[in-house]
Amino acid sequence: MKELLLYLVSSLVDHPDEISIREMIGQKNIAYTVLVHPEDMGKIIGKGGRLANALRVVMRAAGGLHDKAIWVDINRAAN
Repeated sequence: MKELLLYLVSSLVDHPDEISIREMIGQKNIAYTVLVHPEDMGKIIGKGGRLANALRVVMRAAGGLHDKAIWVDINRAAN
């Protein structure tokens, strides 16, 4: 599922080579922290947070196929 998240995020940003995804796997859940270039934060979050919420919905749906709860947090990478 990390590959799905990477694919979705990289298609939205101008600096796809600077994406970093941290994955923490638990017994019933998976938490992802997405780090992007500071200039790409607006593109990932979207107007009013719509894109960020859409990413979370898609990932939760994908997690449901594997009986896992998915959490996605988006941050900017430190330069």
